[in-house]
Amino acid sequence: MWCLCMSGWRVELRRRAENALSKVPPYGVDVDFSEFITSVPATVEERRIEELPSGVVERARELGVDVSEERVGGTYFQLDYSVVRTYVVEKLRRYGVVVTSIEDALKKFDWVRDYYWRAVPVDLDKYTAATELYGKHGYFIYVPPGVKVKEPIQACLFIHRESVAQLVHNVIIVDEGAELNLVTACASLPTKALHIGVSEFYVRKNAKLTFTMVHFWGHETHVRPREAAIVEDGGFFVSYYVTMAPVKSLQMYPTVYLVGRDAQAYLTTILLAGRTSQLDVGGCIVFSGDDTRGEVVSRSVIRDEAYVVMRGELVGERRCKGHLDCKGLILSTRARGEAIPMLRTCTELAELTHEAALGRISRDELEYLMSKGFTEEEATSMLVRGFLEVGLDKIPSPVREYVANVLEVIAKYAKG
Repeated sequence: MWCLCMSGWRVELRRRAENALSKVPPYGVDVDFSEFITSVPATVEERRIEELPSGVVERARELGVDVSEERVGGTYFQLDYSVVRTYVVEKLRRYGVVVTSIEDALKKFDWVRDYYWRAVPVDLDKYTAATELYGKHGYFIYVPPGVKVKEPIQACLFIHRESVAQLVHNVIIVDEGAELNLVTACASLPTKALHIGVSEFYVRKNAKLTFTMVHFWGHETHVRPREAAIVEDGGFFVSYYVTMAPVKSLQMYPTVYLVGRDAQAYLTTILLAGRTSQLDVGGCIVFSGDDTRGEVVSRSVIRDEAYVVMRGELVGERRCKGHLDCKGLILSTRARGEAIPMLRTCTELAELTHEAALGRISRDELEYLMSKGFTEEEATSMLVRGFLEVGLDKIPSPVREYVANVLEVIAKYAKG
């Protein structure tokens, strides 16, 4: 059952959201909200990760979550609608680093309102609208000017109950000259669920944000991320997204606005699509500042009866350089894939390029490896692994080994 809670300054936002509840996005499978529930407890408590249900802890470890929190600078953990862990190491807390729920941040800091629904419009579509009207929590992370957070901060969004719709709104602000390495691990344990995650990123002047996502959703879970980033002068935004398991459907189209001079963005998406998954995934970079640079890279491994659409868009408004690279590997006669690159510019100063490809594993390469003593399954895994290994050089070393291990798992199980 959906419920509406009005409050003060958000009245106008909620009015706009109400008007957009029937606004279906142009891409992806439509989802019927009535099949899911939000009438579950929305508490805020403080527990250690090890104290959570055993199934949650086990899945968290599989996703590489530092359950002991010995190698991270902070943690945000949300289970369904309950915030169960917010933690920042004392050193970072003294520097002013904040890790809390978005609702808590809106109550404590008036200035957070200036960033709330600024990068992503509340009335973008029915999913953003529903998140404002019916969502609960999501994380807020702030890094003050000049603070460089070397240890990763981990944010975990887990769905634990059957048929739950988890609608969350995340806001991440990396202030001038600061750095943040944010790692998210998201998963659903039940078969049927809906996850809508709205994420707004603000990379201020000469700041750097690396956002690494590893997701393990259930094969009957619908996933609708809604993401946008605003990058100012000299800012650097890196997004690396990996989905490790089949989902019912996934539709996302993150947009990065390079509004400042010398701003950069690199978006990498790694998809494993199996069963009857329907994935429509894209990425867009808008080059609004002079001497901006960016790249959108997609790699999809498509098997069984899965269907994947890879979209990429570059919009050159000023002097800039951008590149699109979309490739899909088909591992089944019933699998389908599409690659749709788009380049747009209104100035001769923009240099935009693209390449796109869909195909199967080369038989010659497979037979060559088999002639060296590898089995067909081993040879296939090696080729898939090489196909997926892109963008790792953009990830900070504390996370690079972890992501490389994730890609190894995907390669191992891609064939069978």
